[in-house]
Amino acid sequence: MIKRIVYTFERFEQVLVRGGTLTIVVALLALTWLNSPWGHSWLYLWENPLTITFGKYSFAQPLGFWVQQVLLTLLYLVLGLELKRVLRVGELKEKPDLIFTVAASLGGMVLPVAFYLYLAPAGAASGWPVVATADAATVLALLALASNSLPLSLRVYVSTASIMQGIASLLLSVLLYTSVQNMLVLSIATGLFGLLVVLRALRNRTMWLYLMLSLGMLISLLLAGVQGAVAGVLLALVIPVHSRVREEDFVTSTDTIMGQLHALRMMKRPEPDEEIEEDFQAAVHTLRVNSTRALSPLRRLQQRLLPWAAYLALPLFVLAFVPFAYNSFAWRDLLGPVPLGVCLGLVLGKPLGMLLFGWMASLSGIARIPAAVHWGQLIGASMLTGAGFVFSLFQALQTFADAEQLTLVRISIYATSALAGLLGILVLAVAGKTKDLPHTQV
Repeated sequence: MIKRIVYTFERFEQVLVRGGTLTIVVALLALTWLNSPWGHSWLYLWENPLTITFGKYSFAQPLGFWVQQVLLTLLYLVLGLELKRVLRVGELKEKPDLIFTVAASLGGMVLPVAFYLYLAPAGAASGWPVVATADAATVLALLALASNSLPLSLRVYVSTASIMQGIASLLLSVLLYTSVQNMLVLSIATGLFGLLVVLRALRNRTMWLYLMLSLGMLISLLLAGVQGAVAGVLLALVIPVHSRVREEDFVTSTDTIMGQLHALRMMKRPEPDEEIEEDFQAAVHTLRVNSTRALSPLRRLQQRLLPWAAYLALPLFVLAFVPFAYNSFAWRDLLGPVPLGVCLGLVLGKPLGMLLFGWMASLSGIARIPAAVHWGQLIGASMLTGAGFVFSLFQALQTFADAEQLTLVRISIYATSALAGLLGILVLAVAGKTKDLPHTQV
């Protein structure tokens, strides 16, 4: 039985931690698979084309394309919903907390990009999104590994900052580097998003209508040559965050039903009574229906999609794109300017940027550091955000067309993620533990 209220962020964190841990395990298995005697089966699986047909139109792409463009859209949608919840009604709705997180997120993008651009040659300058992004699932998994008693405010801060950097990097890279293949289809996608905005303005909460329009928008974006993940971010932007059911109405209805349940309990007889049992089940069903209706569309959608994003989208993506052949590169090439730029940007630039910009914001008086958190914990958590892993790899796939260069960047991302994770965990261990404060909202 449930003994306490499980808050939205706690559930989000628990599922992402499990998904992030599963993703790391799958990545190791995928590397072993590709470099085993059965590696050709891996190549056949992900490079074999999968064709989708609409009447006389057909769209053929490798299976890996669909994983990258469709399943990661689901992941960006879930992260976008969580970001919207945290900012609108959640833990960062207070302006000083929000400003600190936004400032730190901005610093966590600006400084690593500066490090990367300083080292990388002009031909690889477009690879800066690799170091600008962050991986919330991996960061939360590393935080859980570091300690199970870190303050809630610290976990919310580092999760939200990672999501902000991931979404901002995606949108900036799409705006700056996307070459639109079909303006007419892009116009259709824009029109569908306009319809979603109209639905939101009319306070419509028909979820299947939102999903159908967003599916059409996703297909249109893919046909136009735009990243499908953008559709997930745009859908999250328009999903209503509030419920139509008023709190007092829900509480009154629940109290009435609970009174009926209490009366049934007092009537309970030693032997089974089918009539009382039927009344009991009817009351429980009514509670369930009322509870579902009282949830906002945002929370209903997030609850349904979060497990799919964490346990399906993330593992399948790393299974398809993490592996590389051990004999496909020269180790000395890892000291080249691009791999070094990725490494320094993530390991050094990202924590320095987050700490510097956050400190400047708090010094100005318009922002405050998370409650019950000290700077030692902020240093450790900021170091963990250098473990870009999945999202850095996603950006690398969009940027580097040369297979050899992509392999070097891949290895740099993996080594950097491991190093950033190790350093962050060590710093958090030295910084000590602070007990979590109770929630202030239900």
